[in-house]
Formats: sequence, C-alpha cells, structure tokens
Amino acid sequence: MTIKSGLTDLNNAVLDLQNADYNTYERPLKRLAAALNSDDLKDLTEKLRSTADFDKFVESANQGGSMMGSASLNWPTDQEEELGLTIALIERGASDPDWFMNFGHHYYYSGSKLIAGIRKMTSQVIIPFARDYAGYVNQHAPKVALTRAQPSDFNRVFIVHGRDEGPRETVARFITNIGLEPVILHEQANRGMTITEKLIANGNVGFAVVLLTPDDVGREKSETVDNPRARQNVILELGYFVGFLGRERVCALVRGSLEIPSDYMGVAYTKFDEGGGWRQELARELQAAGYEIDWNRVMK
Repeated sequence: MTIKSGLTDLNNAVLDLQNADYNTYERPLKRLAAALNSDDLKDLTEKLRSTADFDKFVESANQGGSMMGSASLNWPTDQEEELGLTIALIERGASDPDWFMNFGHHYYYSGSKLIAGIRKMTSQVIIPFARDYAGYVNQHAPKVALTRAQPSDFNRVFIVHGRDEGPRETVARFITNIGLEPVILHEQANRGMTITEKLIANGNVGFAVVLLTPDDVGREKSETVDNPRARQNVILELGYFVGFLGRERVCALVRGSLEIPSDYMGVAYTKFDEGGGWRQELARELQAAGYEIDWNRVMK
C-alpha cells in the first residue's frame, strides 16, 4: 500500500460510515482505523496521536444538564492536537463500537435514535478530519513516499540509457514487440519531481535493462589515456535498480568496448551485438525473472 492508496481507503471508509445504519456502522469504523494505521500512514498517525490526551479532553467537556443535547466538547484550536484527538476517538470507537455510539448520542445528540448521533458526529467531526488529515499528510509526508509505486509489475520493463538513442529505441521496440511496456524516464510526466523522485515514482517494474554505451570518457589520475565510459547517470541508475530489484532482475547491455564499473565486475552482462543475439539472452533473463515470454515473438 502507498500513502495515496491509504488516503483512498480512508476516504472510502468515511463515505461508508456516512451512509451506515445501526447494523452496519462498525465495519467502516474499523476500516477507518485500519487505514490510519496502514504501513505508509502509521508514522504520521502516531505523531498526531502523541499530541493529544483524549481522556483529559473528555474530562474538560461540558457535560450539560438534564436536557438531552446540552453536552458539548471543547475542541482545541491547534489543528495537530485536534487531528490527534479525532484519531483517538476513531481508534477507541473501532475497538468498542458501542462506546462510539453512546459517545455520539451524548455529545452529538440528534434525536432519540442512536444512529443519528453517529451520523451527526460523522458529518461534523469525521468528514472534516478526513479532509484535514489528508492535507496534513500531503504537507508532511516525504514527496517520494507519496508517489512511490509498488515494485514487480510484470508487464513493464524500465530502460536506462545514455546519449545513444539508437540502442534505446531498438530495445524499446523489442520490449514492445514481445508484448511488454517499456518505461523510459524522460517520457514520463515530471509532476514537479526531481530526477531521483521521478525515478522512484516510475520504478513499478519487475525488471530493468541498463544500456551501457560509450558516451563519456574518463581515467584515473595516475593514467594518461582516457577510457570510454557510460554516462554517470546510467551508472547511478544501474546501482539503484540492482539495489531496488536485485541483480537477478537487472540486465546490463554493453555496446562496444567500455570501462565496466569496478563494483559491477564479475557480474554477468550481455553484449549488445548488431546481429541481435542479445534479444534471446534478454528474453531468457526476463523469463527467469517471472515474465511470461512468447518465444514466437522473440524470434521474429
């Protein structure tokens, strides 16, 4: 689950709670608490929860007199504290739905029917909370976490490339011809992200092909002859995908004679030969990584 999907689950639970009746309100209430404590939201939820003392908040409430509907809560003006108190209210209600119903009937009285208090509390507290909580998350969560995609989409293959457009287009066309979707970074929407954020956001693939082409030159200080090298961004992205996917899900296609990074020495790579033999080798690697390969398309 991502932060975006967590917020979606939260909003869906609120909508279901809004439309619930006496027999059905427990399930969306528990789903709401679960969404707040999902893997990608729980840290922010815990931070907000730590700002609030729910028992003290209730103790300070105006309990009213003998007339029904006269009790009222003294909500704080600080938004984070208000969010934290609402989280505590939701979680306590999810663990004890009867308490939640009685709490709503007492502080959000709207007629003799108990469900009426839940509906009024939902409209006046839970719905505004969902809006403000989403705003808080979008403001405080790391941008990468908001856009991070889940790995292992076995219909997509990321292509890392340098300045040489020929191999990039050839590999992309091959990936398309065998029924998969090539992902090329500069073709994806920027959405205000840095390159690193954009790389992570579009990394929902099960495999990466890294084209090492002799686009740059370099040497050690002690040497006198420059050696062909791949671009630095290509090496960076090679390391990223080896770390993110595992080296068994990364194929380095090497064109020509160039310097291989010392940290990658000893790891098998594929020669990008003009005869096209790399296609069969790449298809085998894709298949070993879990992709369904139509070998009739590979051999075309």
